[in-house]
Amino acid sequence: MTTAFRRPSDRRVSPVFLGIVAVMAVSGWAVWTGFAEQTGFAVFLFVTAAWIVSLCLHEYAHARTALHSGDISVGAKGYLTLNPLKYTHALLSIVLPVLFVIMGGIGLPGGAVYIERGRIGGRWKHSLISAAGPLTNVLFAVVCTAPFWLGALDGVPLPFRLALAFLALLQVTAAILNSLPVPGLDGYGVIEPWLSYRIRRQVEPFAPFGLIAVFALLWIPEVNGAFFDAVDALLRGLGVSEVETYCGLDSYRFWQEWFGDQDPGCALIR
Repeated sequence: MTTAFRRPSDRRVSPVFLGIVAVMAVSGWAVWTGFAEQTGFAVFLFVTAAWIVSLCLHEYAHARTALHSGDISVGAKGYLTLNPLKYTHALLSIVLPVLFVIMGGIGLPGGAVYIERGRIGGRWKHSLISAAGPLTNVLFAVVCTAPFWLGALDGVPLPFRLALAFLALLQVTAAILNSLPVPGLDGYGVIEPWLSYRIRRQVEPFAPFGLIAVFALLWIPEVNGAFFDAVDALLRGLGVSEVETYCGLDSYRFWQEWFGDQDPGCALIR
């Protein structure tokens, strides 16, 4: 029998996470009210903070599911505090996903929490642990698009509406990419328990390069076009237009205004 000594701090929400939530709330209020003189900067802070919050919740979902599946070590590792600095690799988990948002406007999944799989029995439990993260992105996307598909946009300021559209784009792209059955991504983690030992051993060396391979494929124009066509189709089904997501990205990149690179059409809409 295994005995675990749990400290209250193992599950107490981290001040770091609460600080990120505070930035999201204040900047979201500034976008909604038009309080900020430079709305674009407020949109940047709001979307970036919300994106980091979703990354934290993504990893928390993995850890929490693992805890209930038998891995009691996740608490001592700080994974239940929602503190992004506790992740296996903060650079991969937070910094790189934020940089990809800034550079490419895409929700690329990051690094992860370390789950002690040996403590967990049952293939379904392993699959559920891997699926918990992308399902969190799906839930986040549903929340972001709720005003659109519910027809509840009356009274929602346009800058806030565009910010929500872009944030929804990030969540949808993250959910799709992370669900791909590619080694190193959660989609492969879902099917891995059901593969033979021989296949798992053969695939294991490629796991560190899975995310890089996906990123490289997205640089191919045909693949990139097909991917974003699918993303746009999903968002249209949720009531979000391609114009709204595009202008949301344009507003997010507030620094383009300094160089005269912002889209004039989006400027007219805003």
